Amino acid sequence: MTEKSDKSAGQRAGRQQRITDYVVNNGSASAAELAELTGVSVMTVHRDLDELARRGLLRKFRGGVSAQPSTVFESNSEYRLNANVEAKAAIARQALTYVEPGMSILLDDSTSALALAKLLGEVTPLTVATNYLRAIDVLKEVEDVRLIAIGGDYSPTHDAFLGMPCLEAVERLTVDTTFVSTSAMNTELTFHQEPEIVMVKRAMLQSAQNRVLLMDSSKMSRTALHRLAPVTDYDRLIVDAGTPEATVEELRNRTEVDVAAP
Repeated sequence: MTEKSDKSAGQRAGRQQRITDYVVNNGSASAAELAELTGVSVMTVHRDLDELARRGLLRKFRGGVSAQPSTVFESNSEYRLNANVEAKAAIARQALTYVEPGMSILLDDSTSALALAKLLGEVTPLTVATNYLRAIDVLKEVEDVRLIAIGGDYSPTHDAFLGMPCLEAVERLTVDTTFVSTSAMNTELTFHQEPEIVMVKRAMLQSAQNRVLLMDSSKMSRTALHRLAPVTDYDRLIVDAGTPEATVEELRNRTEVDVAAP
């Protein structure tokens, strides 16, 4: 791929993320409105919208586009990969300080855990288990990592393996540390909008001697349909610098909290 095509792909990805964020925040938008927002032609916007609809992020209708229900876009791996990237990278760098050579660790299907997976080559040898296909793709290339790919029913939305086979595989493991994230939390509880995800994350927490929660500030002071676990169930919480100080202080009454450097 040439430098010019690299730049073009980057511009397109950035534009599509901006379109997605705008539509999610506003509920719907017209193609003309999005063309003005992004500074490109209506035809280019329509091509972007076709791609975003194909990936399941937005829903096209005659004359415009609307956001998928929150349970769809918040779970969609494509959306999560491009959301709060810098905060997740900072959290992952801090999480790496709790990984030592020789450890066994478990990673969930979160993009925060994926950011950590990309750094694990710095602290090998390791045993790493995960049900997230993108993390598997990253870790299979890392030397001195014994990779345990947790299978099950493949979910295209999450790009991960779920269901009963996944649960049974996780329950047979005992690891030093599990690193998980979820879609929402307040100062007392963590939440997720999908019961099958809740079940897998709970099993991962039960399978670890140490439980580390990775949460960027966009997920703070929010709830979702299903309760995952109380904050006190986690041995450590790592947040980014955008988390309000008052929230951090209240959370410290329930668990150890690290604020990752930006």
